Amino acid sequence: MKKYIIILTALLLALPAAAQKDFGGIARFDRTVFDFGKVNTRDGAVSCTFEVTNIGKETMNIFAVTTTCGCTSAKWTRTDIAPGDKGTITATYTNDEGPYPFDKTLTVYVSGLERPVILHVKGVAFKGRK
Repeated sequence: MKKYIIILTALLLALPAAAQKDFGGIARFDRTVFDFGKVNTRDGAVSCTFEVTNIGKETMNIFAVTTTCGCTSAKWTRTDIAPGDKGTITATYTNDEGPYPFDKTLTVYVSGLERPVILHVKGVAFKGRK
């Protein structure tokens, strides 16, 4: 019986994480975390793209995207996103700070949302032969 309670608890805790891709009935992100896995520091910068869909009834804008440090930059859709349309946020990690695990945060400010959306890019940088 104890085993079933543990499994049920784990399933219930996983539900909010899945639901967090929709924000305020306004924006739906295809993901909130991008895991690069293992990346060789000698390969240079790595990039990923997050897709955001306007699920609201009004035009949406991505006002700004800030990053946690200078090693991560972001470019985003700067035009109006009509209801049902999509925009993108592309994050680039310079991958030049040495071999170690990384988890960088992007703070996304979207019109109509009271709080920003937090995205993560993460992975493990290692120094290998080219």
